[in-house]
Amino acid sequence: MIRLAAVGDLHFGNDSAGTWAPHLTRLSEAADVLLLAGDLTRVGRADEAAVLAAELIDVHIPVVAVLGNHDYHSDEAKAVVDLLEHARVTVLEGNATVLEVRGESVGIAGTKGFGGGFAGANATAFGEPEMKAYVNHSAALADTLGEALLGLDTEWKVALMHYAPVKDTVQGERPEIFPFMGSYFLAEAVDAAGADLVVHGHAHHGTEKGVTPGGVHVRNVAQPLLRYSYAVYCLGDSGDD
Repeated sequence: MIRLAAVGDLHFGNDSAGTWAPHLTRLSEAADVLLLAGDLTRVGRADEAAVLAAELIDVHIPVVAVLGNHDYHSDEAKAVVDLLEHARVTVLEGNATVLEVRGESVGIAGTKGFGGGFAGANATAFGEPEMKAYVNHSAALADTLGEALLGLDTEWKVALMHYAPVKDTVQGERPEIFPFMGSYFLAEAVDAAGADLVVHGHAHHGTEKGVTPGGVHVRNVAQPLLRYSYAVYCLGDSGDD
């Protein structure tokens, strides 16, 4: 059994120092891996990422992350990634990492993802160049996620993203903003390539549990929704993850 701690939407700022580390002191007893599902900073500044990186100093299990839309806002995404990687966080975007946990292998493929909406009420690449660019960007990121999942030869596969792949886990948000919450392209990529679990954030007022059309469990781990420091899901448990 592999235990995955997961949380997103921490929105760390300069005044966040010391707010999360106390809740991580026994993390290694509860989980084997920590997944961070984007929006790690408030406005994507390097100094905010440095505060978060300091919180992770005493975390002694692998940490794997993707960025979220907030992490791109200040055009310092590269610096944000560099600071996190210096703190031994693996940051994914269209690629994957493989971890060995007590003799079992788990592959984690990640992307920020993007919007566009869900089947039946989604944007299409038609009309103005701006609309085509919007939809094509979403499709391209989903494609890289699918390719990363297909490249994994592991006992377990996890898809880590920021935007939601299904409408289930954004239920609770205003329907008018569903197109900005995620994209069905992500679910299509997961179902085509195969995965055992999908983890995402972004939907603060959404719903924790959902499923892709192909039957893959989806979990929304946005911290404002969870209202605790992280959730733990188990791969290989006889019960629900």
